[in-house]
Amino acid sequence: MDLIQSIVLGQLVAAAEAVPPNDLTNRSGTKVNSSYDTVNIDYKVITSFYGNDLATDTNPARGNDIVSFGLILQAPNNDVVIAIRGTDGIWEWVDDAEFLSVKCPFLAGAGNTEDGFTAIYNSLRITTDPASTRLAAGLANLPFNKPIGAVTICGHSLGGALATLLALDTVANTAFKPVTVYTYASPRVGNPSFADTYNQVVPNTFRIANRMDLVPKLPLPPFYEHVNTLYEILPAGKVKLEVVCEHHLTTYLFLLSSLAGKGVLPLDGGCAPA
Repeated sequence: MDLIQSIVLGQLVAAAEAVPPNDLTNRSGTKVNSSYDTVNIDYKVITSFYGNDLATDTNPARGNDIVSFGLILQAPNNDVVIAIRGTDGIWEWVDDAEFLSVKCPFLAGAGNTEDGFTAIYNSLRITTDPASTRLAAGLANLPFNKPIGAVTICGHSLGGALATLLALDTVANTAFKPVTVYTYASPRVGNPSFADTYNQVVPNTFRIANRMDLVPKLPLPPFYEHVNTLYEILPAGKVKLEVVCEHHLTTYLFLLSSLAGKGVLPLDGGCAPA
């Protein structure tokens, strides 16, 4: 795994998370800077994208809300990045602990996937119109610079699960390939058959997980299995031992930058150990 790249991409995910979920403004044409060490890139937002939020037993109405889910960006060298945010609803999902599964909807024989993640993934669109083209199919119609460079999909928490689904769908069903994937704090997405299929189709995947983070430990095996390839980080007393602090994207960027040794990115306030 390219450690510096993981930090640069994580900052793009942070930019997606900085957009309030209920802000449906399309940020097409705006600039997002990501920099660390000698890397300093001004990305252009090609489009925002949207979908239904995570429905849970605690808050089933959440699934009717159309929210902003991420940004599709392009670098000056034409590399494309799709950055997907997480959601506070992940904690309601953890509390529900049902983790029902459905057949993978976009690739026959690819096993089963978690139903809540799959429902959100099926709702992802480049516009807020639920009748518009799905995200993966709509990529070909975006105003990218030509030729398109490398394609990377990245996401945190729920966004990591959606990044996994999007990567498999993109490689299997579009001309955008190969795809590289970086996820941060992703839960398990599907059953062993899904994980096996994914690992064959999207081998260039880096699944970053904090050993003390609860979310990557769910849903439990044997009915769910992680995709490859794990890059585990250890907080080693540098982060307050609280479930929310261990899961924050800022914690992941703090720990990754501590390993990189090129300057440490800050923790969220209140997450430093006493």
